[in-house]
Amino acid sequence: MRRPVWAAVLAAAVTSLSLAALPAAADGLDPTGTVDPVSAATYKAAEGGKKIRVNVVTATRGDLDTASEAGEVIRSFSKSPVTTLRVDSAGLDKLSADPGVVSVTEDIPVPPSLDSTIPLIGADKATAAGTTGTGSAIAILDTGVAVKHPFLGGRVTNEACFSSTDQTYGSTSLCPDGTDAQEGPGSADAENGPCATMGAACEHGTHVAGIAAGNGAGLSGAPRQGVAPGAKIIAIQVFSRFDSADYCGAEAPCVLSFTSDQLAALEKVDAYKQAGQPVVAANMSLGGGRYTSACDADARAAIITTLYNEGVATVAAAGNQGYTNAVNAPACVPHAVAVGATTDDDQLTTYTNRGPLVDIFAPGNGVTSSLPGNTYGSKNGTSMATPHVAGALAVLRQANPAAPLGDLVKALTGTGRAITYTEGPTPRLQLDGAVAAATVKPDPKPRPMMVWDDKDSSIPAKGTGSVTRSLTSTVPGDAPSRMRVEFTVDGLGADNLNVDLIDPKGKIYRLDDSATPPASAAGASTASPQVAGPIGSTYYVDASASPAAGTWKLKLENGYSNTVGTLLNWSLEFPFSRVGGASIPDSGTLISPTSVANTGGQASAATQVYVSLTHPKVGDLKLSLASPSGITYPLKTYSATDTSTSLSKTYIINAADSQADGTWTLRVTDTAAGSVGTFRAWTIAFPAYDNQTSVAIPDNATVETGVDIARFSGTSPAQAQVWVDLTHQRIGDLKLTLTAPDGTAYQLKAVGNEPGGDLKRLFTTAVTPTAISGQWRLRVDDTAAGSTGTLKSWTLKF
Repeated sequence: MRRPVWAAVLAAAVTSLSLAALPAAADGLDPTGTVDPVSAATYKAAEGGKKIRVNVVTATRGDLDTASEAGEVIRSFSKSPVTTLRVDSAGLDKLSADPGVVSVTEDIPVPPSLDSTIPLIGADKATAAGTTGTGSAIAILDTGVAVKHPFLGGRVTNEACFSSTDQTYGSTSLCPDGTDAQEGPGSADAENGPCATMGAACEHGTHVAGIAAGNGAGLSGAPRQGVAPGAKIIAIQVFSRFDSADYCGAEAPCVLSFTSDQLAALEKVDAYKQAGQPVVAANMSLGGGRYTSACDADARAAIITTLYNEGVATVAAAGNQGYTNAVNAPACVPHAVAVGATTDDDQLTTYTNRGPLVDIFAPGNGVTSSLPGNTYGSKNGTSMATPHVAGALAVLRQANPAAPLGDLVKALTGTGRAITYTEGPTPRLQLDGAVAAATVKPDPKPRPMMVWDDKDSSIPAKGTGSVTRSLTSTVPGDAPSRMRVEFTVDGLGADNLNVDLIDPKGKIYRLDDSATPPASAAGASTASPQVAGPIGSTYYVDASASPAAGTWKLKLENGYSNTVGTLLNWSLEFPFSRVGGASIPDSGTLISPTSVANTGGQASAATQVYVSLTHPKVGDLKLSLASPSGITYPLKTYSATDTSTSLSKTYIINAADSQADGTWTLRVTDTAAGSVGTFRAWTIAFPAYDNQTSVAIPDNATVETGVDIARFSGTSPAQAQVWVDLTHQRIGDLKLTLTAPDGTAYQLKAVGNEPGGDLKRLFTTAVTPTAISGQWRLRVDDTAAGSTGTLKSWTLKF
């Protein structure tokens, strides 16, 4: 139903599976709330000394012990403040007088109440776009599922059965082993055990499962697909067999469902979710009663709310009685999604319940889907509309793995064609529109200042080959005129390598050619290095003739014949640069602008400005930087004691109050007469360190990769951003942590409920100002067993 803020209290309600054909007459229930927690109908059912099954809802679980003294306990529940008792009228009197009892209602057994619909709701377009529900599971609480049906493609991952045998009511369990509760393979198979002997009575669940998640690819005579053909299915049997004409009429034997069995099934769905199953929806194509307002005292309300808070929507049929302003339970429960039925031409079916409690309509007339016996058939009812919505939630979860469930439900109910009627309008499911509304584009990756790779590679001995390592830049535009290339080798001496940098188009920049030493250094000096510890080398290259984006390669050739080295890491820096050569006028000002683009947002609180120049007396110079926002930042003031003749320095400024993109202008002012200087170059960069090292995320283990920040004095800003690109089979299992050089850890992402898929997200975290120079590390903890993934890259931005 549509969700205002409801109190999480409960009461029981009569429920039934919605008929696949036109419905039987309404049962007449229209609860409005009474002072007595025992309903009048329940008192009447116990007249004449008869003992009946009742669902007792208490204010807290601590009240259950006292309430249970009123009769024989039939069933207890692990989370809900509910117990199912067998009581007589005296027991009802005790419950009526118990201040801890919220409601008492009879656990009444009641009877059960694609190809054209899939294009109508746009599910075919969602599938074509790659959103098939992969990574999620849909629980089908019904008459079981034909688990080997080819339309379901072996995607039934879990089975359970809750089916009560009760001689008083004439019910017999449909669980294959004859017990009232069974779990494991075969326990909810509609073609296994007693259900297999009941023909059409046990078809319903298989039909519903096919609508939600069927896949007809390559199958002769099958519909093309259900709504979420990539989703997994959890099958839970919640019906019992009845042979009495008192309950079945002329249709004996029939299948009926106790509310208590449904409640047990919902708690099992919760257990699956807690165990790590990626359940996104529990489909309940069942319902009973007539509710014109929220039934927030229903026996299932608390567990439905719990599931909702855990990211599982209970999707319930509105019912088939043709009520104009009412729905069945549990569709009336707060946090349940109530679904009504329309025809293929967007008219209300004659039988669908409607009104303000209906959240959404979906096609429910003449829907073709799977049936036991590897066959297919057409059925009608809100039962058929409901799995359209359950499947849609699986598709939306794949489209937006991190979204709260409420956002997915809002995307469903906030899009689609409005069906207008007296009590309306109410939207009809339009899945492609909902996917567009729910899909959150990946967070844009920050423009890297430095691209880093730290995967070790062997450097073979002279004459036996070379090593080439690649990294991929996403920096737009041309490469800078002063691009820094840095690498670290171990096991080799300095100045005995041939070093080539190869741009994305294949252009070669020769950085070093000292692998062949001069004759005076031949012999032993080429056999093994005299200095073999980790050695860092730095080169600057004018790469302005090359594109910045693409795959860059570093090629190393060893000059030592008997020694194999290791390339530990390498990096490229892409600042915005301006190469000079102009004069600094005597007693004048040099103005040097440079254009910054494709950065977005504000500049950094740790903006780096590098300046290189010569002057007879550097102390005479003043330097300042003007931002695109018109803010001027002083870099250097006049100094009478500074007699140096050259300047090559990086200044760190807090430019976070200025926009990043636009024209930044360096001003160099000579404050004294008598000398002329030369401006060589200046660069500006907003620190963003991109680690391109791809590493596997092992199952239930931890990985870390880092970026080394050097040549950067001072402290870090009070805020850092971390952009993460990873894929994992269950993103919710992952915890992400940023660790500063001083060892302080900052949590970026906690363990959650997200299913599997790709994650491209920008995390922002406050950091305690610390020495910024050193190694910053990203730690990925897989906190649960059963899934793996890959950390593709990550970017640290200040």
